[in-house]
Amino acid sequence: MFWRKTMPTNVIELQPSEVSARLARGEIILVDVREPNETAAESIPGALLMPLSRFDPAALPKGEVVLTCLGGKRSALALAQCQKAGVAVKTHMRGGLTAWKAAGLPTTR
Repeated sequence: MFWRKTMPTNVIELQPSEVSARLARGEIILVDVREPNETAAESIPGALLMPLSRFDPAALPKGEVVLTCLGGKRSALALAQCQKAGVAVKTHMRGGLTAWKAAGLPTTR
């Protein structure tokens, strides 16, 4: 997979079920790096939008951030940007929205 080749070092990949549980408990901030037209069509409830096209690691909210996208490629690219900028974000959701939906978790349309 392409995103595996772009994955920075020391990355933590969480399964959608774990992200869902931790999001419900308020332990993480889920940041979706897809573009606005994509998130307008379907998104994960509670996720913040920070499109990769204008992604700024310094603008991420304080707290434990988990990045996501549609399938994992763009969140890996965002993680690489964080690493390059020295921002301590190293977690993304494995499989993105596609895996979230496959797990039967809710989305907003």
